[in-house]
Amino acid sequence: MDIPVLQYDFILKGILGCLFASITAGIAGTYIVSRRMVFLSGGITHASFGGIGIGYFAGVNPVAGAAVFGILSAIGIEYLSVKQKIREDSAIGIIWALGMAVGIIFIYLTPGYTPNLISYLFGSILTVTNADLIALGILSVILLLYFSVFYRTILYISFDENYARTYSSYVDFFKYLTTSLMALTIVLNIRMAGVVLVLSLLTIPPNIAMLFTRKYSSIMKLSVLFGFAGTSGGYLFSWFTGIPAGAATIFVLVVMWLILKLITMVNLKREME
Repeated sequence: MDIPVLQYDFILKGILGCLFASITAGIAGTYIVSRRMVFLSGGITHASFGGIGIGYFAGVNPVAGAAVFGILSAIGIEYLSVKQKIREDSAIGIIWALGMAVGIIFIYLTPGYTPNLISYLFGSILTVTNADLIALGILSVILLLYFSVFYRTILYISFDENYARTYSSYVDFFKYLTTSLMALTIVLNIRMAGVVLVLSLLTIPPNIAMLFTRKYSSIMKLSVLFGFAGTSGGYLFSWFTGIPAGAATIFVLVVMWLILKLITMVNLKREME
């Protein structure tokens, strides 16, 4: 039986984008939530706006500019907080403000028509390109291989950095590399959820997963599953209602979390009785 909505090429691209987004966000989000890096990730997200502005000004792909700026911001935050002894929240605030300021300045300086930034601020899954899918697909493979090969080291860093240093002498290297991959994940998912909402895409699925398990590997797997349910559900919800896809996705994920949280609370109460 034919499903009318699946006859459109951009719909199929969007669903494939949902799959890759759920893989990257699920894996990266588990690390972010476990290390309590949500605020840091928010700083990287908004700092990447500087790269978008530079990309527009230079006439290159804004996502490529955001990727470079996002990775440099992530490394800069780690460096300032560790090497320069600046409080991490202060370092995040500095980089966050700098990125937004640079983005606004370069967009203002861009000659001609001011670009439409709505798709970058709030996401536009309907305009996902083949290049976006290829980039997200490659990143999905990289994250799967990286977290599989170095799983134990990443696990120790996520929960007990001091113990991780007794296990490996390359903890700082892994921190910089993993944070850079987190930044790249955030930037490449901006097309899916936008600068304003992308952080929710990385944090809500792991929090849903933790309602059912506390095992790190299981949280990652469930985060991918719930992430795909939320992104694809939000995508279809957006299609039928006409509301922005990024907002629809986050709305669906939050509703999923509320419903499952309520169910687990009811079940826990019954068990206690």
